[in-house]
Order: sequence, then structure tokens, then C-alpha cells
Amino acid sequence: MEKLNVPKIFGSRVFNEEVMRERLPEEVYLSLLSTIEAGKEIDPSIADTVASAMKDWAIEQGATHFTHWFQPLTGVTAEKHDAFLTPTEHGKAIMEFSGKVLIKGEPDASSFPSGGLRATFEARGYTAWDPASYAFVKDGSLYIPTAFCSYTGEALDTKTPLLRSMDAISCEGLRIVKLFGDTEARRVTATVGAEQEYFLIKEEDFKARRDLFYCGRTLFGAPAVKGQELDDHYFGTLPTRVSEYMHELDVELWKLGISAKTKHNETAPAQHELAPVYHTTNIATDHNLLMMECMKRLAPKYGMACLLAEKPFEGINGSGKHNNWSLGTDTGKNLLKPGKTPRDNKLFLLMLAAVIKAVDDYQDLLRISAATAGNDCRLGGHEAPPAIISMFLGDELESLVNSIINGSEFHNPDKRYMSFGSKTVPAIRRDNTDRNRTSPFAFTGNKFEFRMIGSSQNIAFANTVLNTAVAKSFSDFADVLEGAKDFDKTLDKLIRDTLASHSRILFSGNSYSKEWEREAERRGLSNFKTSPEAYAHFDDDKNVELFEKFGVMSRVELRSRREIYFANYRKIKNIEAKTMLEMAMRDYIPAVNKYIGDLSSSVNSILTLVPSANVSNERAHIEKLVSNLSSVYEAHRALADCESVATKMESTEEAAFFYCKNVSAAMDKLRYYIDTLEEITAREYWPVPTYGDMTYGEIL
Repeated sequence: MEKLNVPKIFGSRVFNEEVMRERLPEEVYLSLLSTIEAGKEIDPSIADTVASAMKDWAIEQGATHFTHWFQPLTGVTAEKHDAFLTPTEHGKAIMEFSGKVLIKGEPDASSFPSGGLRATFEARGYTAWDPASYAFVKDGSLYIPTAFCSYTGEALDTKTPLLRSMDAISCEGLRIVKLFGDTEARRVTATVGAEQEYFLIKEEDFKARRDLFYCGRTLFGAPAVKGQELDDHYFGTLPTRVSEYMHELDVELWKLGISAKTKHNETAPAQHELAPVYHTTNIATDHNLLMMECMKRLAPKYGMACLLAEKPFEGINGSGKHNNWSLGTDTGKNLLKPGKTPRDNKLFLLMLAAVIKAVDDYQDLLRISAATAGNDCRLGGHEAPPAIISMFLGDELESLVNSIINGSEFHNPDKRYMSFGSKTVPAIRRDNTDRNRTSPFAFTGNKFEFRMIGSSQNIAFANTVLNTAVAKSFSDFADVLEGAKDFDKTLDKLIRDTLASHSRILFSGNSYSKEWEREAERRGLSNFKTSPEAYAHFDDDKNVELFEKFGVMSRVELRSRREIYFANYRKIKNIEAKTMLEMAMRDYIPAVNKYIGDLSSSVNSILTLVPSANVSNERAHIEKLVSNLSSVYEAHRALADCESVATKMESTEEAAFFYCKNVSAAMDKLRYYIDTLEEITAREYWPVPTYGDMTYGEIL
């Protein structure tokens, strides 16, 4: 393997601060840096200078085009490429790129989801440069991260509300840290590290399955004889081809300035994970989208396909995206670090109380942020958190919270070091919390891990919710503390009262258990088991008030997203149902009929040769096949009828609920009979790769 100079290649395709410092006049560089680091409005007068330097650098990197790269409400990114080329006299051309073009683009907004914000004939929309996310070169184009809005100013993307939420948490967070004597901080920043889970299977298997090709997940499939029972895949030795793929993926990501850090086999066979180092929320979001794109793009080079669906295979673990969220100041202080004596760290306790209050008050929004048709297949499946939002703090912090609420003495347990009982193995430092893999929202040392987000999702909305909800807590706290006559006394009461009022959201036990579901209901926690149930609360008054208070989203923007989420759910389930109908009729039924015909011919041949032969077992097997095939025909008709009803529904919301309850049930029934046939049909007749073929296929 070629020796790599990782520090040299890291960020080599990124117009980062080092490149800016080299190529921009000092006053322009400092002005742009102020915009990036302090969140100040950009000075338009520097745009031409920045654009010229950016263009020259990009051309040196091999770029011929530029694109405003944005995140419409499709769940993926969008880009339109324009050449730097400008024709001149005598059939010549020059390469140009102006500050005006850098700052503003104009894609057609009518072809992107708007949830009724824009009529089809109202086509104009704008992209605007996000200077806080570095531009980069990829595939011969300069990519400029941008926000996207309609002609009338409403956000048509996921990034615009995210940027607004970052401003909100910074503004309100500064009010808090200043009360504790911090006069140096200019910005409070939410940082995120998004762990990405994914599957790798042979490309030929992917292409042979219409369900994977159209839907990203299998809609049929009997369990393999071996799944993940032995736990032998988790952290196991990387297969050679997978290792080579991961290596090139790391290199490509490093060149784009993405700090890919950890890679390993995940729990399920053929499942893997990649985790980056933390970054500011908007950059972490950009990086995660690029990471997913690179994963899918590189896989065919190694004869593989990358599956990012939340539950590509029934019966084994699906894939999530653990959103590790923390707060810090621009001076480098982690606001969620408990310190050696958390009982005395009042700023940390206030931060903890703020997050607990935010999660409890807006548990419905957090659930909505992870609600997709794909994630409905994963949540609560003894591999991912359930649909009930709760928080895990760990023994130490939970004991501390209880002591504050009860006014009792807190004894900080001495758990700093632990011994393995062997003289050759050194004692190691123990974390202040254990892990609870069943908890949707867990404290993990100096950050919170939101484990509910699905692997294919854009993390922008979940972090928009987190940022805005915590900003609301900060705002409420600051209103109380800024006017306090006795700050310390008021602070202690505020922390105690907040923890007491919102302790219902704290749970350290097994979130999978039925007992917890009953207990959560008793506590008054929400439990939206399906996405449509969650979407219905998108624009509840309290949620509208939250987003409007901080200018993150208007009621109109929230209603549009509610409509888009319902419509997307409906479309996904419609595609899945049609795919099942097609595969059943064109793949499975003909294959089983052929098997039945060949078996019958074989029986007749035996009886011709040996009229007295006992063929009762063969006939019983044929009867079993015919019986199940009859059930397939019946289930196929039932699904087709159900799908026809759903297709004709005018109300998107009504249709989404119908798909969720009725169409999904009909899909499950058809799947049951076809999966049963798979288990009794000779392997040579089965028309598609099986679960065993795909998850244990030879990728070496």
C-alpha cells in the first residue's frame, strides 16, 4: 500500500483558512475570518476578491466549473454546474468568477419540494453562499455550500433553519456564560460528530434485487441460517476488499477536509461504521452528506454496493446515525464537561438542566426529526432506541440530580480508575457514565448522543431542533438570572426547580421493555410509534412558538415541512408497494410455478418407471407449495386493491396514514407467504439472491 502523508493531503481540496491566508489580502482574510468565526455578517465589498482567489485556486485543482451546492427538502443534496468560461472576441475565452455570482445563485425552485410554499409556475429561487462552510473541489467543479430559499424568502432547504438555530443558541448561550463572568467568549457553538452506519454487499446482488434497487431495502427475504447470533462480526477482522474500500474512502474524505477517524465492522453481518471528529453543526452536516455520497460512489469500484437504508434486511440490526452533540465557546471551553466535582460546577449544572428541559418540552419535535418510513422499520427493534424519547445520565449524574432535587447530600463515587487484576495491564481511567444503548438521548461524558436518527437521513433538522430547544431554555434561564438580586440563591433554585419539573424524561433502565412503555405513559411522555403519528404534531402551537421566537422557522415554513414529510412518506410506501407487486408477479410466482411443474413432472416420471413407488412425500411437498402459492395470489390481489385505494386519496395526510396502517399490513402479508415459499423452494429455482447470499457473500 502506498505510503500516505495524511497531514499533507488533509483538506487539500478545500478552500480553508490556510489557503485563504495565503491567497487573500490580509484585510480581506481577517474580514472573512471574522464572518466565519464570530458569525458576523459578511462584508459584500470583499466578495470579488474572495471569488477571484477561489477561482484561481480551484482551477489549479483542476476545476473547470463551479456549483452552488445546497440541501433542498428532498433529503439529499442538489447542484447545478456552470463553467468559469466566458467567451471573448475572436473566438477566444477567459475564465471568470465574480463576487456577485459567488454570493447568489438562482436555481429553479419549482421542481423542489415546497409543501405549497410555491406554485409550480412560480419558479424563481435563490441560493446564497454560506461562508462558514468551506468551499471545496470535487469531480472538476468548485463546490460552494449555500442556503436555498424561495423568491418570497421562505427557506426551501434544511441548512437555512440550521444556520438560524446556530445563531439562536449562540445569542442565548452568550447571555448565560456572561452571567458566569466569561467576558472573552464571542460565540457559543453547537458541535456535532455523526457516526455513520452502513452495509456493503456485492454489486451483482444489489442489481439482481429490484427492491434494493428501487427502495434501498429488501421487501422480501427469509432469514439466513446464520444471522448475528454469535456476535462474531462486531469489531471483527475487516475483509480484504472491505478494508481496501475503507482505505480509499478515508483518503477521499481526508482530501475534502472530513476528519474520518474510526472504522470498524458493526453488529450485523455485512454492516460497518465510520465516525468523524466533531465539527460545528453546519460543517458536520455538510461533511456527513459528502460522506454518504462518497460511500455510495466508491463502492462499485470494489464490486460492491453501499446500502444506507435504515433496515435493509429484516431480522438483523439496521443502521442508524448517532448524533453526538455538544456545546462550547469560541475560546475552547466545553460547556457540557462536568469537571472533577460536578456538584460544584454550577455552569455545567445549568447547562445540564437546560438540555433536560429542552428534551422534555420538545420530545415530540425530536421524535419528528427522526421520523421516516425507513426508520419506522428500525426504531424499537432491539437494536435502536424506541419511539419514546427519554434521557440517560449515568449513575453519577443521576445520583447528583436526585440529590439536588431532594436537597440531600451527594457523595461523588471514587470511580476514576479501575484495575484488570493483572500486574502487566495498567489501571485505566473510568468514564463518569456507563452506556445505555437503548436510550434515545444519552449523556456520554461531555456530550449527548442522540441515537434515534436513521442512517440515510440528513442530520440538519435534528440539530435545528436541538439548538432551538436549548436556546429556549437558555433564554428562559437568562430572563430569570439577569434580574436576580441574589444570583447564587436564584441560580440554585432555578437548577433545582428545573430538574424537579422535568425529571420525568430521565430513565436509566431498559427502554425496550413493556414495563417502560407503561411507565412512560404514566409519566405523560409521548409515544409516536409511526412517522405519520409524529408528523401530525409538526406545527402544534408550542412548536410554532418555539421556532418563531428565534426566527428559525415561521408557521408557514413549518406547515410546508409537515406537508412535505407526509407526501414523502406516501411516495416511499407507494413505491415499495408497487415494487412488491411487480416482484411477486414477475419474479417469485413464475419461479415457484416452474419448480412445481418440474416436481410434478419428476413424480410422473417416477410413477411411469415404478408404478408402485411411494411418492406421498413429494405430493405433500407439491401441495404445500401450491397452497402457499394460492395464498400469494390472494395476498397480491389484496395489496393491489389496497394500493389502488391509497393512490386515489386526495388528502396527502389521509393517504399517509392509510399506507401506514392498511397498505403496510397488506405488504406484510404478501411478504409472509413469499418468504415461506423461499424456505421450501429449491435454491436453484429462487430468482433473487437470498439473505444468506447477500450478508455472507464472499467479499474478500
